[in-house]
Order: sequence, then structure tokens, then C-alpha cells
Amino acid sequence: MPWQSRTADQEDGREKVDVNRLPSPDDLLILLTVARLGRFNAVAETLGTTHTTISRRILALDKQLGGRTLERSPHGWELTELGSRAVAAAEAIEATLGSLAGAIGDGEHSLSGMVRISTSDGFGAEFVAPALVRLQKENPLLDIEMLSATRKVSQNRSGVDLEVVVGRMEVTNVQPIFLTNYFLRLYASPGYVRSRGLPAALDDVREHGFVSYVESALQVAELGHRSSQLPAPQSSFQATSVFAQVEAVRHGAGIGLLPNFMVANKPDFVPVLPELFQRQLPIWAVARPESLRSASVRAVVEALKAEVSGRRDILAA
Repeated sequence: MPWQSRTADQEDGREKVDVNRLPSPDDLLILLTVARLGRFNAVAETLGTTHTTISRRILALDKQLGGRTLERSPHGWELTELGSRAVAAAEAIEATLGSLAGAIGDGEHSLSGMVRISTSDGFGAEFVAPALVRLQKENPLLDIEMLSATRKVSQNRSGVDLEVVVGRMEVTNVQPIFLTNYFLRLYASPGYVRSRGLPAALDDVREHGFVSYVESALQVAELGHRSSQLPAPQSSFQATSVFAQVEAVRHGAGIGLLPNFMVANKPDFVPVLPELFQRQLPIWAVARPESLRSASVRAVVEALKAEVSGRRDILAA
């Protein structure tokens, strides 16, 4: 039988496969990316295409499979039962292609593809970025997108493979992985201390300028001044960026509520009332089950754990 007819037929007692009825591997991999990121826009950005194209490819896959693979929920796009079976096939395709890419590249175990991660900016710069750079050097086919966002873990599908978040966990549709605890403590610059002195008690903080997050824009209440039980300050300098807060304290804007791992043991920062005030907060890596089945995402989690483990001293300072 001519190959171009490509219809089911009997040959030597075996049925030939109608390849026109097989789902597209490309469409299956798109579905897998949607399952991990949860938003068509995020998938389009990752794959370098458009929201419309992603929607069209999913519709085409649904038609080939004879049913819907995705359904909307309060948390974004979620897999149907058919979609879960299709994603299992997509994961097998991804693993095979990953092995082939690694064999062609620098080693058969090299990771490849894109991993999108969101993280608070301070911890991201100090811990996440170094960990990801080392991982990428070991796996040159791996692409990284790191987004800065100081927020609670998203109730909805977040558009990233992995979130690094601070504070209490208040959602149940994700898998949290504890990374470490750190401390928020009070610091001032040597120049500020010389000109204004140090408070003798917590209540004396009201006589000083105070540096912290913009309360109205803050998603993690534990990072802000209002939840610290400190008195209202004489004046405040608020910024959404922790790097701006660090610089404001360095230049004498006031006493700052800062992460210990960013300023501890540095000569530009003097501890303020260390015996009377500190706040311990946890940091988590959070992902959906579909993301954690990715070898690249699991490798990122292990790289973060290794980075934290190797630098316990700065977190305890």
C-alpha cells in the first residue's frame, strides 16, 4: 500500500496506524507547559509565541483527542482526566527529547528547556541567582527566567514553574518545600547613630526615622512595620524594593527593618536593640505537582537547598 495514503490497513496480520489520528507531539508539549504554568500568556512568553496561538493549538489537540484537556477553575487552567493522560504522554516525550539534547550537547545527563521562577528580590539576589548560575554552568542547555516578586504564594496559577515565597503558607493546592528561616532585625548606619544615637528601648523607636516596605503595597504583612508591634516612628522612608531600603539605611534615613543575610556583619550597618527585637520568617519553594515532575525544576530545588545549606552562617548572623 502506498505510504501517502496513511490509513489503517491490514498487512501481515497487523493493523497499520493512521498517523493522522495521532496527537501532535508539539501540541502535547504545549499542554504540558500550560499544566505547569497555568496561564496561556505565560506559556506564550516561555515559548516565544502568542496567546492566540496557544489557544488554537490546545483546541486542535482537544479535537484530535476527542475531548477537553483543560478546564477553568478559580485557580486558573486545570487538567481534565483526559488532559492528565495526555500530559503523561507529553512528559515521556519531554524526557526522551531531553536525553537526546543532552547526548548531542555536553553530556547525556544535561538538563534543557526553560525554567521560570519568581522570588523575593533580596533572597533572589543573595541565594537564588548564585544557585541558578551554578546549575546553568553545569547544564548549558538550560534557560532561566527569574522574576522578582515579594508576595505570598499565589492562590491562582502563577505563570511560573516555581515560586520562592516568605511567610506563612495559606494555600493547599501546591507542594511547599521548606528552604530556611531568616531574621528581620533593626539596623542603622554608623553616621545615623553618631548624629541621633541609639534607642535605649523599643518604645524609643518613635523618636527616630524608620525604613521599611510600603505598607499599602505589601502582600506579606510580616515584613512591614505595622505588624512589628514597634511604635509609630517620627518619620518613615518606605520602598517596595529591599535594595532601596538597604541604601536608605546606609545613607542615614533612619532605623531599618532589614533581612539579616543582607547586612549582618557589614561595617555600614549597626545592630539596633538586638537583644530586644527580631522576627524569624520561613522561606519556601512552592510548585504544583506538574512542575515538580520536571527534572529541570527538581534540579532547581536541589540547587537552592544546596546554596542555603552551604551558607547557614550568613542566615544565622
